[in-house]
Amino acid sequence: MTERTYLRVREDMPPGHVRTPAYLRGKTGWIERELGSFPNPEELAYRHAGTPTPLLRVRFSMAEVWGDAAENPQDTLDAEIYAHWLAPAEAPHAT
Repeated sequence: MTERTYLRVREDMPPGHVRTPAYLRGKTGWIERELGSFPNPEELAYRHAGTPTPLLRVRFSMAEVWGDAAENPQDTLDAEIYAHWLAPAEAPHAT
């Protein structure tokens, strides 16, 4: 098994056009894969050029996302999240 790189989603709730699901903010997942660099959609929404920004597919355990309410805590959820929303993190206690 390869070593996982864990990331935490930023918790802030800025106004305006945001492409990161609120229910994932503050949650920790691991990189499932890197998808390449794309124009930042949050900038494009305001008719800016869109700075090239890495897009990552991040995998979260249901235990991390829903806590004790997770029906199947070992199941996973994948989300594509731009790098500016992510910060390095330690592994969560339940993956």
